[in-house]
Amino acid sequence: MSTATVLSRPGAVLADLLPASRTRDLALVAGGALLTGLAAQIAVPVPGSPVPVSGQTFAALLVGTALGARRGFLSLALYALAGMAGMPWFAEGTSGWGMPSFGYILGMLLASTAVGALARRGADRSVWRTAGAMALGSAIIYAVGVPYLALATGMTFSQAVAAGLTPFLIGDAVKAALAMGLLPTAWKLAGRKG
Repeated sequence: MSTATVLSRPGAVLADLLPASRTRDLALVAGGALLTGLAAQIAVPVPGSPVPVSGQTFAALLVGTALGARRGFLSLALYALAGMAGMPWFAEGTSGWGMPSFGYILGMLLASTAVGALARRGADRSVWRTAGAMALGSAIIYAVGVPYLALATGMTFSQAVAAGLTPFLIGDAVKAALAMGLLPTAWKLAGRKG
């Protein structure tokens, strides 16, 4: 299928610009998990919080948006399962499921699926729709991660918000701004090649 055909097809995501095959899909899923694992190693501890600022949230949202809901879900599921099995590629080189920040990983799984579904509806083709998709994805991550953090640590919900949400809002705005520039630009570049 040509680039021009994919660009004009409703429901296409960036990954659909590549020739379709089962091998492509497997490579994209594995690549999305690897990208998330590598981005997680970009981590900065936050004083007073067991959750670091990391690149994995940005990667998870980018993977979901670029690959679509199904492949995005599978990528983040592979990332989560490998990390639970002991691969040290969660933030700060951790693994397992017992850490207080594991809820954010579960949230990323859901968020990548949601932003992937929105991308199939064109949410990644303009700056403002991309911003909305990234904001929704971040909200989903926090909706799962913050309560999990509270349960895992014994914090009250307000303490978990203070430790696991508030310090990350500025970083999330920067990540959303990056996505707002990257994704619509990728579509424009693909259109010029098509």
